[in-house]
Amino acid sequence: MNSNATAFDSSPSHGSTWKLVLGYALMIGGTFGLFLIVRHFGEALAPPETAAVTGKAVGAKPHAIVHVLIALAAIIVAGNALGWLFRYFGQPQVIGEMVAGIMLGPSLLGRISPDAMQFVLPAEVGPYLGIIAQLGVILYMFLVGLELNSGLLRSHAHSTVAISHASIVAPFCLGSILALFLFRSLAPANVPFTSFALFMGIAMSITAFPVLARILTDRKMEKTDLGVVALSCAATDDVTAWCLLAFVVGIAQSAVGGAVQTVAMALGYIAVMFIVVRPLATRFLGQSTGQAPKQGLTVCVLIALLMSAIAAEWIGIHAIFGAFLLGAIIPHESDVARDLQHKMEDMVKILLLPAFFAFTGMRTEIGLVQGWNDWLVCGGIILIATLGKFGGTLAAAKLTGLNWKMASALGILMNTRGLMELVVLNIGLEMGVISPTLFAMMVIMALVTTIATTPILHLITGGNYDMKPQPAAA
Repeated sequence: MNSNATAFDSSPSHGSTWKLVLGYALMIGGTFGLFLIVRHFGEALAPPETAAVTGKAVGAKPHAIVHVLIALAAIIVAGNALGWLFRYFGQPQVIGEMVAGIMLGPSLLGRISPDAMQFVLPAEVGPYLGIIAQLGVILYMFLVGLELNSGLLRSHAHSTVAISHASIVAPFCLGSILALFLFRSLAPANVPFTSFALFMGIAMSITAFPVLARILTDRKMEKTDLGVVALSCAATDDVTAWCLLAFVVGIAQSAVGGAVQTVAMALGYIAVMFIVVRPLATRFLGQSTGQAPKQGLTVCVLIALLMSAIAAEWIGIHAIFGAFLLGAIIPHESDVARDLQHKMEDMVKILLLPAFFAFTGMRTEIGLVQGWNDWLVCGGIILIATLGKFGGTLAAAKLTGLNWKMASALGILMNTRGLMELVVLNIGLEMGVISPTLFAMMVIMALVTTIATTPILHLITGGNYDMKPQPAAA
Protein backbone atom coordinates (compact mmCIF):
# COMPACT_ATOMS: atom_id res chain seq x y z
CA MET A 1 0.00 0.00 0.00
CA ASN A 2 1.05 3.63 -0.45
CA SER A 3 2.95 4.70 2.66
CA ASN A 4 1.90 8.29 2.09
CA ALA A 5 -1.79 7.47 2.34
CA THR A 6 -3.78 9.97 4.31
CA ALA A 7 -5.92 9.01 7.28
CA PHE A 8 -8.80 8.24 5.00
CA ASP A 9 -10.14 9.10 1.59
CA SER A 10 -11.96 12.40 2.03
CA SER A 11 -13.58 12.12 -1.43
CA PRO A 12 -15.85 9.07 -1.45
CA SER A 13 -17.07 7.65 -4.73
CA HIS A 14 -20.50 8.54 -6.05
CA GLY A 15 -21.68 5.01 -5.35
CA SER A 16 -20.99 5.35 -1.64
CA THR A 17 -22.12 8.97 -1.25
CA TRP A 18 -25.79 8.09 -1.10
CA LYS A 19 -25.07 5.43 1.50
CA LEU A 20 -23.26 8.00 3.65
CA VAL A 21 -26.12 10.49 3.28
CA LEU A 22 -28.73 7.82 4.03
CA GLY A 23 -26.81 6.54 7.03
CA TYR A 24 -26.35 10.06 8.36
CA ALA A 25 -30.05 10.83 7.92
CA LEU A 26 -31.01 7.62 9.72
CA MET A 27 -28.61 8.43 12.57
CA ILE A 28 -30.00 11.94 13.10
CA GLY A 29 -33.60 10.86 12.56
CA GLY A 30 -33.21 7.89 14.86
CA THR A 31 -31.70 10.09 17.59
CA PHE A 32 -34.56 12.57 17.31
CA GLY A 33 -37.14 9.77 17.39
CA LEU A 34 -35.46 8.09 20.36
CA PHE A 35 -35.40 11.33 22.32
CA LEU A 36 -39.11 11.90 21.62
CA ILE A 37 -39.81 8.42 23.04
CA VAL A 38 -37.65 9.15 26.10
CA ARG A 39 -39.39 12.50 26.52
CA HIS A 40 -42.81 10.83 26.30
CA PHE A 41 -42.02 8.55 29.23
CA GLY A 42 -40.01 11.17 31.12
CA GLU A 43 -42.74 13.82 31.11
CA ALA A 44 -45.04 11.31 32.79
CA LEU A 45 -42.65 10.93 35.74
CA ALA A 46 -43.53 12.55 39.05
CA PRO A 47 -41.51 15.66 39.95
CA PRO A 48 -38.23 15.14 41.83
CA GLU A 49 -38.65 14.40 45.52
CA THR A 50 -35.83 16.63 46.72
CA ALA A 51 -35.38 20.33 46.21
CA ALA A 52 -32.24 21.72 44.72
CA VAL A 53 -29.71 23.04 47.21
CA THR A 54 -29.08 26.70 46.63
CA GLY A 55 -26.43 28.86 48.16
CA LYS A 56 -27.25 31.90 50.29
CA ALA A 57 -26.35 35.31 48.99
CA VAL A 58 -23.45 36.78 50.87
CA GLY A 59 -22.90 40.49 51.08
CA ALA A 60 -19.57 42.08 50.32
CA LYS A 61 -17.10 42.47 53.18
CA PRO A 62 -14.46 45.18 53.59
CA HIS A 63 -11.40 43.06 52.80
CA ALA A 64 -12.94 40.92 50.03
CA ILE A 65 -10.18 41.90 47.59
CA VAL A 66 -7.55 40.51 50.00
CA HIS A 67 -9.40 37.18 50.20
CA VAL A 68 -9.75 37.05 46.41
CA LEU A 69 -6.02 37.61 45.97
CA ILE A 70 -5.25 34.94 48.59
CA ALA A 71 -7.59 32.50 46.80
CA LEU A 72 -5.93 33.20 43.44
CA ALA A 73 -2.45 32.79 44.87
CA ALA A 74 -3.40 29.52 46.57
CA ILE A 75 -4.97 27.98 43.49
CA ILE A 76 -2.05 29.05 41.24
CA VAL A 77 0.50 27.51 43.62
CA ALA A 78 -1.52 24.33 44.20
CA GLY A 79 -2.43 24.02 40.52
CA ASN A 80 1.16 24.32 39.34
CA ALA A 81 2.41 21.88 41.98
CA LEU A 82 -0.19 19.26 41.09
CA GLY A 83 0.22 20.03 37.40
CA TRP A 84 3.92 19.20 37.65
CA LEU A 85 3.06 15.98 39.51
CA PHE A 86 0.52 14.94 36.89
CA ARG A 87 2.95 15.75 34.06
CA TYR A 88 5.50 13.49 35.76
CA PHE A 89 3.00 10.62 35.40
CA GLY A 90 2.29 11.46 31.75
CA GLN A 91 -0.93 13.44 32.29
CA PRO A 92 -1.78 16.94 30.96
CA GLN A 93 -1.08 19.74 33.44
CA VAL A 94 -4.66 20.99 33.27
CA ILE A 95 -5.85 17.85 35.08
CA GLY A 96 -3.65 18.73 38.04
CA GLU A 97 -5.09 22.25 38.04
CA MET A 98 -8.64 20.85 37.99
CA VAL A 99 -7.88 18.51 40.90
CA ALA A 100 -6.24 21.37 42.84
CA GLY A 101 -9.42 23.43 42.63
CA ILE A 102 -11.49 20.56 44.01
CA MET A 103 -8.95 19.83 46.77
CA LEU A 104 -9.06 23.42 48.05
CA GLY A 105 -12.85 23.29 48.35
CA PRO A 106 -15.18 21.45 50.74
CA SER A 107 -14.36 18.07 49.18
CA LEU A 108 -10.91 17.83 50.85
CA LEU A 109 -9.56 20.93 52.62
CA GLY A 110 -13.00 21.67 54.04
CA ARG A 111 -13.12 18.21 55.60
CA ILE A 112 -9.55 18.27 56.91
CA SER A 113 -9.56 21.85 58.22
CA PRO A 114 -12.67 24.01 57.76
CA ASP A 115 -10.77 26.99 59.20
CA ALA A 116 -8.04 26.63 56.57
CA MET A 117 -10.64 26.45 53.79
CA GLN A 118 -12.40 29.49 55.24
CA PHE A 119 -9.09 31.36 55.04
CA VAL A 120 -8.22 30.24 51.50
CA LEU A 121 -11.69 30.16 49.93
CA PRO A 122 -14.13 31.96 52.25
CA ALA A 123 -17.74 31.99 51.14
CA GLU A 124 -17.78 35.76 50.65
CA VAL A 125 -15.26 35.56 47.78
CA GLY A 126 -17.65 33.37 45.79
CA PRO A 127 -19.41 36.16 43.82
CA TYR A 128 -16.14 37.94 43.02
CA LEU A 129 -14.31 34.76 42.13
CA GLY A 130 -17.27 33.79 39.99
CA ILE A 131 -16.99 36.98 37.91
CA ILE A 132 -13.24 36.46 37.42
CA ALA A 133 -13.93 32.81 36.51
CA GLN A 134 -16.57 33.77 33.94
CA LEU A 135 -14.21 36.31 32.37
CA GLY A 136 -11.44 33.69 32.29
CA VAL A 137 -13.66 31.13 30.57
CA ILE A 138 -14.92 33.69 28.03
CA LEU A 139 -11.36 34.62 27.07
CA TYR A 140 -10.30 30.96 27.10
CA MET A 141 -13.10 29.96 24.75
CA PHE A 142 -12.08 32.83 22.46
CA LEU A 143 -8.55 31.39 22.37
CA VAL A 144 -9.95 27.91 21.66
CA GLY A 145 -11.84 29.39 18.70
CA LEU A 146 -8.68 31.12 17.45
CA GLU A 147 -6.80 27.80 17.51
CA LEU A 148 -9.53 26.03 15.55
CA ASN A 149 -8.16 25.04 12.14
CA SER A 150 -11.14 25.27 9.81
CA GLY A 151 -8.96 24.16 6.90
CA LEU A 152 -8.23 20.91 8.73
CA LEU A 153 -11.96 20.36 9.15
CA ARG A 154 -12.66 20.99 5.46
CA SER A 155 -9.85 18.70 4.28
CA HIS A 156 -11.38 15.71 6.08
CA ALA A 157 -14.98 16.90 6.09
CA HIS A 158 -16.74 13.76 4.84
CA SER A 159 -15.42 11.25 7.33
CA THR A 160 -14.61 13.45 10.33
CA VAL A 161 -18.13 14.87 10.42
CA ALA A 162 -19.58 11.35 10.39
CA ILE A 163 -17.22 10.11 13.12
CA SER A 164 -17.57 13.24 15.24
CA HIS A 165 -21.35 13.34 15.07
CA ALA A 166 -21.59 9.63 15.85
CA SER A 167 -19.43 10.31 18.93
CA ILE A 168 -22.04 12.89 19.97
CA VAL A 169 -25.19 11.00 19.01
CA ALA A 170 -24.36 7.77 20.90
CA PRO A 171 -23.59 9.35 24.30
CA PHE A 172 -26.45 11.83 23.83
CA CYS A 173 -28.93 8.97 23.37
CA LEU A 174 -27.52 7.07 26.36
CA GLY A 175 -27.47 10.23 28.48
CA SER A 176 -31.09 11.07 27.73
CA ILE A 177 -32.12 7.48 28.54
CA LEU A 178 -30.11 7.67 31.79
CA ALA A 179 -32.10 10.81 32.65
CA LEU A 180 -35.22 8.63 32.99
CA PHE A 181 -33.61 6.84 35.94
CA LEU A 182 -31.96 9.88 37.57
CA PHE A 183 -34.74 12.44 37.21
CA ARG A 184 -36.71 11.77 40.40
CA SER A 185 -33.73 11.33 42.70
CA LEU A 186 -31.06 13.71 41.33
CA ALA A 187 -32.84 16.47 39.41
CA PRO A 188 -33.61 19.78 41.14
CA ALA A 189 -37.20 20.46 42.12
CA ASN A 190 -39.44 21.98 39.44
CA VAL A 191 -36.98 21.41 36.57
CA PRO A 192 -38.82 20.10 33.46
CA PHE A 193 -37.79 16.61 32.37
CA THR A 194 -37.10 17.79 28.82
CA SER A 195 -34.50 20.32 30.01
CA PHE A 196 -32.93 17.75 32.35
CA ALA A 197 -32.75 15.04 29.68
CA LEU A 198 -31.37 17.40 27.02
CA PHE A 199 -28.68 18.62 29.39
CA MET A 200 -27.69 15.10 30.45
CA GLY A 201 -27.35 14.16 26.80
CA ILE A 202 -25.12 17.16 26.03
CA ALA A 203 -23.02 16.70 29.18
CA MET A 204 -22.26 13.12 28.11
CA SER A 205 -21.30 14.23 24.59
CA ILE A 206 -18.48 16.71 25.26
CA THR A 207 -14.91 16.20 24.03
CA ALA A 208 -12.25 18.61 25.31
CA PHE A 209 -10.48 19.79 22.15
CA PRO A 210 -7.75 21.80 24.01
CA VAL A 211 -6.88 18.94 26.40
CA LEU A 212 -6.86 16.46 23.52
CA ALA A 213 -4.55 18.76 21.55
CA ARG A 214 -2.21 18.95 24.56
CA ILE A 215 -2.12 15.13 24.85
CA LEU A 216 -1.31 14.76 21.15
CA THR A 217 1.36 17.48 21.24
CA ASP A 218 3.05 16.05 24.34
CA ARG A 219 3.37 12.72 22.55
CA LYS A 220 4.34 14.29 19.21
CA MET A 221 1.23 12.77 17.63
CA GLU A 222 -0.33 15.92 16.16
CA LYS A 223 1.05 15.23 12.65
CA THR A 224 0.48 11.47 12.59
CA ASP A 225 -2.54 9.98 10.83
CA LEU A 226 -4.18 9.25 14.18
CA GLY A 227 -3.42 12.76 15.46
CA VAL A 228 -4.79 14.53 12.39
CA VAL A 229 -8.00 12.47 12.46
CA ALA A 230 -8.42 12.99 16.22
CA LEU A 231 -7.88 16.74 16.01
CA SER A 232 -10.29 17.04 13.08
CA CYS A 233 -12.98 15.02 14.86
CA ALA A 234 -12.51 16.84 18.17
CA ALA A 235 -12.72 20.25 16.49
CA THR A 236 -15.91 19.25 14.67
CA ASP A 237 -17.22 17.80 17.94
CA ASP A 238 -16.53 21.09 19.74
CA VAL A 239 -18.35 23.20 17.17
CA THR A 240 -21.35 20.86 17.09
CA ALA A 241 -21.52 20.40 20.86
CA TRP A 242 -21.44 24.14 21.55
CA CYS A 243 -24.19 24.74 19.00
CA LEU A 244 -26.28 22.04 20.68
CA LEU A 245 -25.50 23.50 24.11
CA ALA A 246 -26.70 26.89 22.90
CA PHE A 247 -29.94 25.22 21.80
CA VAL A 248 -30.36 23.41 25.14
CA VAL A 249 -29.70 26.59 27.13
CA GLY A 250 -32.35 28.34 25.06
CA ILE A 251 -34.84 25.54 25.80
CA ALA A 252 -34.00 25.42 29.51
CA GLN A 253 -34.21 29.18 30.08
CA SER A 254 -37.49 29.74 28.27
CA ALA A 255 -40.99 28.42 28.01
CA VAL A 256 -41.78 26.57 24.79
CA GLY A 257 -42.70 29.73 22.90
CA GLY A 258 -39.71 31.58 24.30
CA ALA A 259 -37.44 28.67 23.46
CA VAL A 260 -38.48 28.73 19.82
CA GLN A 261 -37.76 32.46 19.75
CA THR A 262 -34.37 31.94 21.43
CA VAL A 263 -33.40 29.20 18.99
CA ALA A 264 -34.52 31.31 16.01
CA MET A 265 -32.50 34.28 17.27
CA ALA A 266 -29.48 32.02 17.87
CA LEU A 267 -29.67 30.67 14.31
CA GLY A 268 -29.95 34.21 13.00
CA TYR A 269 -26.96 35.28 15.10
CA ILE A 270 -24.86 32.36 13.79
CA ALA A 271 -25.91 33.16 10.22
CA VAL A 272 -24.87 36.82 10.62
CA MET A 273 -21.52 35.77 12.09
CA PHE A 274 -20.73 33.46 9.17
CA ILE A 275 -22.32 35.39 6.30
CA VAL A 276 -21.43 38.96 7.32
CA VAL A 277 -18.72 38.98 10.00
CA ARG A 278 -16.57 36.13 8.69
CA PRO A 279 -15.90 37.67 5.25
CA LEU A 280 -15.05 40.97 6.95
CA ALA A 281 -12.72 39.17 9.37
CA THR A 282 -11.01 37.37 6.48
CA ARG A 283 -10.59 40.61 4.54
CA PHE A 284 -9.33 42.87 7.34
CA LEU A 285 -7.77 40.35 9.74
CA GLY A 286 -6.55 37.59 7.44
CA GLN A 287 -3.09 38.98 6.73
CA SER A 288 -0.21 36.64 7.60
CA THR A 289 3.01 38.65 7.30
CA GLY A 290 4.75 37.50 10.47
CA GLN A 291 4.62 41.03 11.89
CA ALA A 292 2.72 42.30 14.93
CA PRO A 293 -0.59 43.95 13.94
CA LYS A 294 -1.34 47.57 14.81
CA GLN A 295 -2.74 48.19 18.27
CA GLY A 296 -5.93 49.66 16.83
CA LEU A 297 -6.67 46.36 15.08
CA THR A 298 -6.26 44.45 18.35
CA VAL A 299 -8.59 46.91 20.09
CA CYS A 300 -11.23 46.35 17.39
CA VAL A 301 -11.00 42.56 17.82
CA LEU A 302 -11.36 42.79 21.60
CA ILE A 303 -14.38 45.09 21.25
CA ALA A 304 -15.88 42.63 18.76
CA LEU A 305 -15.20 39.83 21.28
CA LEU A 306 -17.10 41.67 24.02
CA MET A 307 -19.97 42.56 21.66
CA SER A 308 -20.27 38.97 20.44
CA ALA A 309 -20.31 37.69 24.02
CA ILE A 310 -22.92 40.29 25.00
CA ALA A 311 -25.09 39.38 21.99
CA ALA A 312 -24.96 35.67 22.84
CA GLU A 313 -25.80 36.37 26.50
CA TRP A 314 -28.67 38.67 25.48
CA ILE A 315 -30.09 36.04 23.14
CA GLY A 316 -29.92 33.51 26.00
CA ILE A 317 -27.24 31.10 24.75
CA HIS A 318 -24.42 32.13 27.14
CA ALA A 319 -21.56 34.56 26.53
CA ILE A 320 -18.93 31.84 26.10
CA PHE A 321 -20.59 30.70 22.86
CA GLY A 322 -20.28 34.20 21.42
CA ALA A 323 -16.60 34.33 22.38
CA PHE A 324 -15.92 30.91 20.87
CA LEU A 325 -17.76 31.70 17.63
CA LEU A 326 -15.89 34.96 17.06
CA GLY A 327 -12.57 33.21 17.63
CA ALA A 328 -13.55 30.47 15.20
CA ILE A 329 -14.31 32.84 12.30
CA ILE A 330 -11.00 34.72 12.59
CA PRO A 331 -8.34 33.06 10.36
CA HIS A 332 -6.24 31.07 12.82
CA GLU A 333 -2.95 31.65 10.95
CA SER A 334 -3.40 35.42 10.71
CA ASP A 335 -1.13 37.96 12.41
CA VAL A 336 -3.96 39.07 14.70
CA ALA A 337 -4.76 35.52 15.83
CA ARG A 338 -1.13 34.71 16.58
CA ASP A 339 -0.54 38.03 18.35
CA LEU A 340 -3.61 37.62 20.57
CA GLN A 341 -2.67 34.05 21.40
CA HIS A 342 0.84 35.15 22.34
CA LYS A 343 -0.39 38.06 24.49
CA MET A 344 -3.38 36.42 26.16
CA GLU A 345 -2.53 32.74 26.54
CA ASP A 346 -0.33 32.92 29.64
CA MET A 347 -2.51 35.48 31.40
CA VAL A 348 -5.67 33.48 30.79
CA LYS A 349 -4.26 30.03 31.54
CA ILE A 350 -2.04 30.98 34.50
CA LEU A 351 -4.16 33.63 36.26
CA LEU A 352 -7.79 33.63 35.12
CA LEU A 353 -8.52 29.94 34.51
CA PRO A 354 -7.30 28.95 38.01
CA ALA A 355 -10.08 31.22 39.32
CA PHE A 356 -12.52 29.02 37.41
CA PHE A 357 -11.02 25.87 38.94
CA ALA A 358 -11.24 27.41 42.43
CA PHE A 359 -14.83 28.50 41.79
CA THR A 360 -15.70 25.00 40.58
CA GLY A 361 -13.97 23.53 43.64
CA MET A 362 -16.11 25.71 45.93
CA ARG A 363 -19.24 24.27 44.30
CA THR A 364 -18.07 20.65 44.19
CA GLU A 365 -18.65 18.64 47.34
CA ILE A 366 -17.71 15.01 46.80
CA GLY A 367 -19.18 14.29 50.24
CA LEU A 368 -22.66 14.71 48.75
CA VAL A 369 -22.07 11.37 47.01
CA GLN A 370 -22.86 9.15 49.98
CA GLY A 371 -23.40 5.44 50.39
CA TRP A 372 -22.96 2.56 47.99
CA ASN A 373 -26.08 3.51 46.02
CA ASP A 374 -24.77 6.98 45.13
CA TRP A 375 -21.34 5.62 44.22
CA LEU A 376 -23.00 2.93 42.11
CA VAL A 377 -24.90 5.64 40.25
CA CYS A 378 -21.65 7.60 39.83
CA GLY A 379 -19.93 4.51 38.46
CA GLY A 380 -22.85 3.98 36.08
CA ILE A 381 -22.52 7.56 34.80
CA ILE A 382 -18.81 7.02 34.13
CA LEU A 383 -19.47 3.72 32.37
CA ILE A 384 -22.28 5.05 30.18
CA ALA A 385 -20.33 8.20 29.27
CA THR A 386 -17.30 6.10 28.31
CA LEU A 387 -19.23 3.48 26.36
CA GLY A 388 -21.22 6.12 24.51
CA LYS A 389 -18.20 8.11 23.36
CA PHE A 390 -16.00 5.09 22.67
CA GLY A 391 -18.73 3.00 21.02
CA GLY A 392 -20.05 5.77 18.79
CA THR A 393 -16.56 6.73 17.62
CA LEU A 394 -15.46 3.12 17.10
CA ALA A 395 -18.51 2.18 15.03
CA ALA A 396 -18.30 5.26 12.79
CA ALA A 397 -14.52 4.95 12.38
CA LYS A 398 -14.86 1.33 11.26
CA LEU A 399 -17.57 2.25 8.77
CA THR A 400 -15.29 4.92 7.26
CA GLY A 401 -12.53 2.36 6.68
CA LEU A 402 -10.19 2.57 9.68
CA ASN A 403 -8.80 -0.64 11.14
CA TRP A 404 -9.73 -1.86 14.62
CA LYS A 405 -6.57 -0.62 16.32
CA MET A 406 -6.76 2.92 14.96
CA ALA A 407 -10.54 3.12 15.45
CA SER A 408 -10.13 2.00 19.09
CA ALA A 409 -7.36 4.55 19.71
CA LEU A 410 -9.55 7.27 18.21
CA GLY A 411 -12.44 6.22 20.47
CA ILE A 412 -10.20 6.55 23.54
CA LEU A 413 -8.96 9.99 22.48
CA MET A 414 -12.49 11.28 21.87
CA ASN A 415 -13.39 10.26 25.43
CA THR A 416 -11.24 13.13 26.77
CA ARG A 417 -13.50 15.66 28.52
CA GLY A 418 -11.46 17.80 30.91
CA LEU A 419 -12.05 21.53 31.22
CA MET A 420 -14.80 21.75 28.59
CA GLU A 421 -16.95 19.39 30.63
CA LEU A 422 -16.50 21.55 33.74
CA VAL A 423 -17.64 24.61 31.77
CA VAL A 424 -20.80 22.80 30.65
CA LEU A 425 -21.50 21.46 34.16
CA ASN A 426 -21.15 24.89 35.72
CA ILE A 427 -23.66 26.25 33.21
CA GLY A 428 -26.08 23.48 34.18
CA LEU A 429 -25.65 24.17 37.89
CA GLU A 430 -26.14 27.92 37.44
CA MET A 431 -29.30 27.30 35.44
CA GLY A 432 -30.65 24.94 38.11
CA VAL A 433 -30.91 22.04 35.63
CA ILE A 434 -28.73 19.69 37.71
CA SER A 435 -28.46 19.32 41.49
CA PRO A 436 -25.21 19.76 43.48
CA THR A 437 -25.04 15.99 44.05
CA LEU A 438 -25.33 15.21 40.32
CA PHE A 439 -22.86 18.03 39.65
CA ALA A 440 -20.31 16.30 41.93
CA MET A 441 -20.90 12.97 40.17
CA MET A 442 -20.42 14.52 36.74
CA VAL A 443 -17.23 16.29 37.85
CA ILE A 444 -15.88 12.91 38.99
CA MET A 445 -16.84 11.47 35.58
CA ALA A 446 -14.99 14.28 33.78
CA LEU A 447 -11.84 13.68 35.82
CA VAL A 448 -11.90 9.87 35.50
CA THR A 449 -12.50 9.80 31.74
CA THR A 450 -9.77 12.39 31.10
CA ILE A 451 -7.19 10.75 33.36
CA ALA A 452 -7.89 7.35 31.79
CA THR A 453 -7.19 8.58 28.25
CA THR A 454 -3.37 8.48 28.28
CA PRO A 455 -2.75 5.09 29.93
CA ILE A 456 -5.46 3.30 27.92
CA LEU A 457 -4.20 4.87 24.68
CA HIS A 458 -0.68 3.62 25.48
CA LEU A 459 -2.08 0.17 26.26
CA ILE A 460 -3.95 -0.06 22.94
CA THR A 461 -1.16 1.30 20.75
CA GLY A 462 1.80 -0.14 22.65
CA GLY A 463 3.43 3.27 22.37
CA ASN A 464 3.31 3.16 18.54
CA TYR A 465 1.20 6.22 17.71
CA ASP A 466 2.14 6.48 14.02
CA MET A 467 -0.48 3.98 12.90
CA LYS A 468 -1.71 3.67 9.33
CA PRO A 469 -5.43 3.79 8.66
CA GLN A 470 -5.82 1.02 6.08
CA PRO A 471 -8.25 -1.72 7.07
CA ALA A 472 -6.69 -4.81 8.57
CA ALA A 473 -6.22 -7.71 6.21
CA ALA A 474 -9.00 -10.23 6.19
